[in-house]
Amino acid sequence: MCTSIVSNRGKTIVGWNLDILGLEHRITASEAGVYIEINDSTEGWLPLFGANARGDFVGMPTCHPFDERSNPRGEGHNIIMLDIDLLLQKRTLQETKEIAETQPVYSVSGATFMGALSDRNGNVLHIIPGQGVRYFEKPGYAVLTNFSPFKMDSETHPWMGWDRYHTAEGILREAAEDFDVSDCFAVLKATSQEVCPTVVSMVFDVTENVVYWCENRQWDSICSKALPK
Repeated sequence: MCTSIVSNRGKTIVGWNLDILGLEHRITASEAGVYIEINDSTEGWLPLFGANARGDFVGMPTCHPFDERSNPRGEGHNIIMLDIDLLLQKRTLQETKEIAETQPVYSVSGATFMGALSDRNGNVLHIIPGQGVRYFEKPGYAVLTNFSPFKMDSETHPWMGWDRYHTAEGILREAAEDFDVSDCFAVLKATSQEVCPTVVSMVFDVTENVVYWCENRQWDSICSKALPK
């Protein structure tokens, strides 16, 4: 369960709630970016989410319900590796878009991970393996939670985040032109979770190239990292 938002008004602001249960995470901040890493039993620490100094942001919500069309089959690109390559600046958003629009993209067996990606210009790319790609050129705002935007609520699941989607969408639709970091944290607080807990809430002020985050819904204990412009 996760919530990804992008707002393009006076500033480009990206927000991300990481909601996970039973996985070890850590935050690594450097001049290259601020990454949320997950400790994988096979691969070790993997940088799966976060912002880089170039201005890209990577979120990877899980799609509920699972769609078997995202299972690996034949040739193609793993969504996890596509996301990591963007986060580590091995590809640009436009190169990732071209791959996703012209070649098969799959997830891992039994789980449909999605890509919620954006760049310094506020462009947004949503990749739903096995279902399709949505690209928005600097939209006013964009939201992705844990259901497929190609299915909306035609299939339901307790963790799909339909309520979180509408909460975030409603706030962003009515937001003022001076929507800023504190406003983004307010959206993340309104969409945070306890059952599958929100372990990291991250806001990226792309215009200023500064990343802010807090852990475990500690809204009064916010850290920050200014990235080189």
